[in-house]
Amino acid sequence: MRFVLCLLSLGALYGQRPVPEPAAQLLWPGGAPGALGETEKDQPSLTPWLAKNPNGQGVVVCPGGGYGALAMDHEGKQIAQWLNSQGVSAFVLKYRLGPRYRHPVMLQDVQRAIRTVRSRTSDWKVDVGRIGVWGFSAGGHLASTAATHFDRGRAGDGDLVERMSSRPDFAILAYPVITLTQEELVHKGSRRNLLGETPDPQLAELLSNEKQVSAETPPTFLFHTNEDTGVPPENSVLFYLALRRAGVPAELHVYEKGPHGVGLGWSDLALSSWPGRLADWLKRR
Repeated sequence: MRFVLCLLSLGALYGQRPVPEPAAQLLWPGGAPGALGETEKDQPSLTPWLAKNPNGQGVVVCPGGGYGALAMDHEGKQIAQWLNSQGVSAFVLKYRLGPRYRHPVMLQDVQRAIRTVRSRTSDWKVDVGRIGVWGFSAGGHLASTAATHFDRGRAGDGDLVERMSSRPDFAILAYPVITLTQEELVHKGSRRNLLGETPDPQLAELLSNEKQVSAETPPTFLFHTNEDTGVPPENSVLFYLALRRAGVPAELHVYEKGPHGVGLGWSDLALSSWPGRLADWLKRR
Protein backbone atom coordinates (compact mmCIF):
# COMPACT_ATOMS: atom_id res chain seq x y z
CA MET A 1 0.00 0.00 0.00
CA ARG A 2 2.78 2.42 0.91
CA PHE A 3 4.60 1.60 -2.32
CA VAL A 4 1.48 2.46 -4.32
CA LEU A 5 1.06 5.73 -2.44
CA CYS A 6 4.70 6.52 -3.11
CA LEU A 7 4.25 6.02 -6.84
CA LEU A 8 1.09 8.11 -6.87
CA SER A 9 2.83 10.93 -5.03
CA LEU A 10 5.79 10.92 -7.37
CA GLY A 11 3.54 10.77 -10.40
CA ALA A 12 1.48 13.69 -9.18
CA LEU A 13 4.59 15.74 -8.56
CA TYR A 14 6.63 15.02 -11.61
CA GLY A 15 4.19 13.67 -14.21
CA GLN A 16 4.69 10.56 -16.29
CA ARG A 17 7.54 11.76 -18.48
CA PRO A 18 11.13 11.63 -17.25
CA VAL A 19 12.44 15.08 -16.39
CA PRO A 20 15.61 15.90 -18.35
CA GLU A 21 18.49 16.96 -16.15
CA PRO A 22 19.86 20.47 -16.79
CA ALA A 23 23.51 20.97 -17.61
CA ALA A 24 25.89 21.56 -14.73
CA GLN A 25 27.84 24.80 -14.65
CA LEU A 26 31.33 25.07 -13.18
CA LEU A 27 31.55 27.34 -10.17
CA TRP A 28 34.97 28.52 -11.32
CA PRO A 29 35.18 28.09 -15.12
CA GLY A 30 38.88 28.94 -15.02
CA GLY A 31 39.64 26.39 -12.32
CA ALA A 32 38.68 26.20 -8.66
CA PRO A 33 41.01 27.66 -6.02
CA GLY A 34 43.08 24.97 -4.36
CA ALA A 35 42.25 22.40 -7.06
CA LEU A 36 44.55 19.37 -6.97
CA GLY A 37 43.92 18.43 -10.59
CA GLU A 38 41.61 18.93 -13.54
CA THR A 39 39.36 15.89 -13.24
CA GLU A 40 35.64 16.02 -12.53
CA LYS A 41 36.23 15.58 -8.79
CA ASP A 42 38.38 18.72 -8.83
CA GLN A 43 35.69 20.86 -10.50
CA PRO A 44 32.79 21.87 -8.23
CA SER A 45 29.63 22.70 -10.13
CA LEU A 46 26.06 23.92 -9.80
CA THR A 47 23.11 22.44 -11.70
CA PRO A 48 20.26 24.96 -12.04
CA TRP A 49 16.75 23.47 -11.94
CA LEU A 50 14.60 26.50 -12.72
CA ALA A 51 10.94 26.52 -11.73
CA LYS A 52 8.48 26.95 -14.60
CA ASN A 53 6.35 29.28 -12.48
CA PRO A 54 8.94 30.84 -10.15
CA ASN A 55 7.89 32.50 -6.93
CA GLY A 56 11.25 34.22 -6.49
CA GLN A 57 12.81 31.77 -4.05
CA GLY A 58 16.01 29.92 -4.85
CA VAL A 59 17.69 27.14 -2.88
CA VAL A 60 21.23 25.78 -3.10
CA VAL A 61 20.95 22.03 -2.43
CA CYS A 62 23.83 20.18 -0.73
CA PRO A 63 23.47 16.37 -1.01
CA GLY A 64 24.87 14.23 1.79
CA GLY A 65 27.38 11.40 1.69
CA GLY A 66 29.67 11.78 4.68
CA TYR A 67 31.91 14.31 2.90
CA GLY A 68 33.21 11.34 0.92
CA ALA A 69 30.43 10.84 -1.64
CA LEU A 70 27.32 12.63 -2.91
CA ALA A 71 23.77 11.24 -2.87
CA MET A 72 22.89 13.16 -6.02
CA ASP A 73 19.57 11.40 -6.67
CA HIS A 74 17.34 11.29 -3.56
CA GLU A 75 19.18 14.24 -1.94
CA GLY A 76 19.80 16.18 -5.13
CA LYS A 77 17.72 15.62 -8.25
CA GLN A 78 14.54 14.57 -6.41
CA ILE A 79 14.88 17.57 -4.10
CA ALA A 80 15.24 19.93 -7.05
CA GLN A 81 12.14 18.50 -8.69
CA TRP A 82 10.15 18.82 -5.46
CA LEU A 83 11.27 22.43 -5.04
CA ASN A 84 10.27 23.17 -8.63
CA SER A 85 6.81 21.78 -7.87
CA GLN A 86 6.58 24.46 -5.14
CA GLY A 87 7.60 27.24 -7.52
CA VAL A 88 11.12 27.34 -6.07
CA SER A 89 14.20 27.24 -8.30
CA ALA A 90 16.84 24.78 -7.13
CA PHE A 91 20.60 24.73 -7.62
CA VAL A 92 22.19 21.36 -6.87
CA LEU A 93 25.76 21.69 -5.68
CA LYS A 94 28.49 19.19 -6.48
CA TYR A 95 31.14 20.13 -3.94
CA ARG A 96 34.62 18.72 -3.53
CA LEU A 97 35.10 15.79 -1.17
CA GLY A 98 37.48 14.21 1.28
CA PRO A 99 39.85 12.65 1.78
CA ARG A 100 41.23 14.34 -1.34
CA TYR A 101 40.06 17.71 -0.04
CA ARG A 102 39.67 19.08 3.47
CA HIS A 103 38.13 22.14 5.08
CA PRO A 104 37.92 25.00 4.03
CA VAL A 105 37.49 23.75 0.44
CA MET A 106 33.90 22.52 0.93
CA LEU A 107 32.91 25.81 2.57
CA GLN A 108 34.49 27.72 -0.31
CA ASP A 109 32.36 25.69 -2.73
CA VAL A 110 29.02 26.31 -0.99
CA GLN A 111 29.81 29.99 -0.49
CA ARG A 112 30.67 30.30 -4.17
CA ALA A 113 27.38 28.59 -5.05
CA ILE A 114 25.35 31.07 -2.97
CA ARG A 115 27.28 33.99 -4.44
CA THR A 116 26.74 32.62 -7.96
CA VAL A 117 22.96 32.42 -7.54
CA ARG A 118 22.93 35.91 -6.04
CA SER A 119 24.92 37.26 -8.99
CA ARG A 120 22.49 35.80 -11.53
CA THR A 121 19.13 36.65 -9.99
CA SER A 122 17.87 38.39 -13.13
CA ASP A 123 18.87 35.46 -15.38
CA TRP A 124 17.32 32.87 -13.07
CA LYS A 125 14.33 34.93 -11.83
CA VAL A 126 15.32 34.69 -8.18
CA ASP A 127 14.93 37.47 -5.61
CA VAL A 128 18.28 38.56 -4.24
CA GLY A 129 16.98 38.41 -0.64
CA ARG A 130 15.26 35.00 -0.92
CA ILE A 131 18.17 32.61 -1.49
CA GLY A 132 18.41 29.68 0.89
CA VAL A 133 20.54 26.59 1.42
CA TRP A 134 19.30 23.03 2.04
CA GLY A 135 21.57 20.23 3.18
CA PHE A 136 21.24 16.55 4.08
CA SER A 137 23.42 14.69 6.59
CA ALA A 138 27.01 15.85 5.92
CA GLY A 139 25.48 18.21 3.37
CA GLY A 140 23.45 19.48 6.33
CA HIS A 141 26.70 20.20 8.12
CA LEU A 142 27.88 22.10 5.07
CA ALA A 143 24.61 24.03 4.91
CA SER A 144 24.79 24.84 8.63
CA THR A 145 28.39 25.97 8.11
CA ALA A 146 27.20 28.30 5.36
CA ALA A 147 24.54 29.62 7.75
CA THR A 148 27.05 30.34 10.52
CA HIS A 149 30.27 31.19 8.64
CA PHE A 150 29.64 33.81 5.96
CA ASP A 151 30.74 37.21 4.73
CA ARG A 152 29.16 40.13 2.96
CA GLY A 153 31.30 39.85 -0.16
CA ARG A 154 34.34 41.77 -1.32
CA ALA A 155 33.34 45.10 -2.81
CA GLY A 156 35.47 46.03 -5.80
CA ASP A 157 36.66 42.47 -6.48
CA GLY A 158 37.43 41.89 -10.15
CA ASP A 159 35.17 38.83 -10.07
CA LEU A 160 31.56 40.01 -9.90
CA VAL A 161 30.52 36.79 -8.14
CA GLU A 162 32.95 37.41 -5.28
CA ARG A 163 31.35 40.79 -4.59
CA MET A 164 28.17 39.04 -3.48
CA SER A 165 27.25 38.07 0.07
CA SER A 166 27.61 34.39 0.95
CA ARG A 167 24.98 34.58 3.71
CA PRO A 168 21.91 32.44 2.94
CA ASP A 169 18.55 34.06 3.70
CA PHE A 170 17.21 30.82 5.19
CA ALA A 171 18.45 27.31 5.86
CA ILE A 172 16.88 23.85 5.68
CA LEU A 173 18.70 21.05 7.52
CA ALA A 174 17.58 17.45 7.04
CA TYR A 175 19.08 14.96 9.51
CA PRO A 176 22.20 17.15 9.62
CA VAL A 177 25.61 16.49 11.05
CA ILE A 178 26.11 19.44 13.43
CA THR A 179 28.54 18.78 16.27
CA LEU A 180 32.13 17.71 15.69
CA THR A 181 33.13 17.75 19.35
CA GLN A 182 30.52 15.77 21.33
CA GLU A 183 31.93 12.30 20.78
CA GLU A 184 28.74 10.36 21.49
CA LEU A 185 26.91 12.38 18.82
CA VAL A 186 29.62 12.90 16.17
CA HIS A 187 29.35 11.25 12.76
CA LYS A 188 32.99 10.23 12.74
CA GLY A 189 33.20 9.48 9.02
CA SER A 190 32.10 13.00 8.14
CA ARG A 191 34.54 14.53 10.60
CA ARG A 192 37.39 12.38 9.31
CA ASN A 193 36.73 13.27 5.67
CA LEU A 194 36.37 16.96 6.50
CA LEU A 195 39.20 17.43 8.99
CA GLY A 196 41.42 14.34 8.79
CA GLU A 197 42.22 11.49 11.15
CA THR A 198 43.41 13.72 14.01
CA PRO A 199 41.55 17.02 13.66
CA ASP A 200 42.81 20.17 15.28
CA PRO A 201 40.62 20.62 18.40
CA GLN A 202 40.22 24.35 17.74
CA LEU A 203 39.08 23.67 14.18
CA ALA A 204 36.64 21.00 15.34
CA GLU A 205 35.26 23.53 17.83
CA LEU A 206 34.94 26.18 15.12
CA LEU A 207 33.00 23.80 12.90
CA SER A 208 30.74 22.48 15.65
CA ASN A 209 28.07 24.75 14.31
CA GLU A 210 25.75 24.63 17.31
CA LYS A 211 28.47 26.74 18.95
CA GLN A 212 28.62 29.26 16.11
CA VAL A 213 24.99 30.39 15.95
CA SER A 214 24.44 34.13 16.31
CA ALA A 215 21.60 36.60 15.86
CA GLU A 216 22.70 36.85 12.21
CA THR A 217 22.17 33.14 11.53
CA PRO A 218 19.22 32.91 9.11
CA PRO A 219 15.82 31.36 9.95
CA THR A 220 16.16 27.58 9.93
CA PHE A 221 13.92 24.54 9.40
CA LEU A 222 15.17 21.22 10.81
CA PHE A 223 13.97 17.67 10.17
CA HIS A 224 15.20 14.46 11.82
CA THR A 225 13.98 11.04 12.95
CA ASN A 226 14.15 9.66 16.46
CA GLU A 227 15.43 6.29 15.18
CA ASP A 228 18.38 7.79 13.29
CA THR A 229 21.48 5.95 14.51
CA GLY A 230 23.79 7.28 11.80
CA VAL A 231 23.45 10.89 12.88
CA PRO A 232 21.62 11.07 16.23
CA PRO A 233 18.75 13.58 16.36
CA GLU A 234 20.50 15.45 19.17
CA ASN A 235 22.46 17.11 16.37
CA SER A 236 19.32 18.91 15.19
CA VAL A 237 18.19 19.58 18.74
CA LEU A 238 21.49 21.24 19.64
CA PHE A 239 21.26 23.55 16.64
CA TYR A 240 17.61 24.34 17.34
CA LEU A 241 18.33 25.27 20.96
CA ALA A 242 21.20 27.49 19.85
CA LEU A 243 18.86 29.25 17.41
CA ARG A 244 16.32 29.81 20.21
CA ARG A 245 18.97 31.30 22.48
CA ALA A 246 20.04 33.65 19.68
CA GLY A 247 16.45 34.70 18.94
CA VAL A 248 16.53 33.25 15.41
CA PRO A 249 13.21 31.96 14.00
CA ALA A 250 13.38 28.16 13.89
CA GLU A 251 11.17 25.13 13.37
CA LEU A 252 12.12 21.56 14.34
CA HIS A 253 10.35 18.31 13.42
CA VAL A 254 11.54 14.99 14.89
CA TYR A 255 9.56 12.00 13.60
CA GLU A 256 9.42 8.90 15.76
CA LYS A 257 10.16 6.33 13.05
CA GLY A 258 12.60 6.29 10.18
CA PRO A 259 16.28 5.56 9.50
CA HIS A 260 19.00 7.93 8.42
CA GLY A 261 19.04 9.18 4.84
CA VAL A 262 15.31 9.07 4.04
CA GLY A 263 15.33 12.04 1.66
CA LEU A 264 11.74 13.18 1.09
CA GLY A 265 10.45 10.04 2.80
CA TRP A 266 8.14 8.98 -0.03
CA SER A 267 8.44 5.29 0.86
CA ASP A 268 6.86 5.81 4.30
CA LEU A 269 3.32 7.07 4.82
CA ALA A 270 4.15 9.01 7.99
CA LEU A 271 7.52 10.40 6.91
CA SER A 272 6.14 11.51 3.55
CA SER A 273 4.25 14.27 5.40
CA TRP A 274 7.41 16.16 6.34
CA PRO A 275 7.86 17.95 2.98
CA GLY A 276 4.38 19.40 3.52
CA ARG A 277 5.54 20.98 6.77
CA LEU A 278 8.52 22.41 4.90
CA ALA A 279 6.28 23.74 2.11
CA ASP A 280 4.20 25.62 4.70
CA TRP A 281 7.37 27.04 6.26
CA LEU A 282 8.76 28.15 2.90
CA LYS A 283 5.57 30.08 2.15
CA ARG A 284 6.26 32.21 5.22
CA ARG A 285 9.76 33.09 4.08
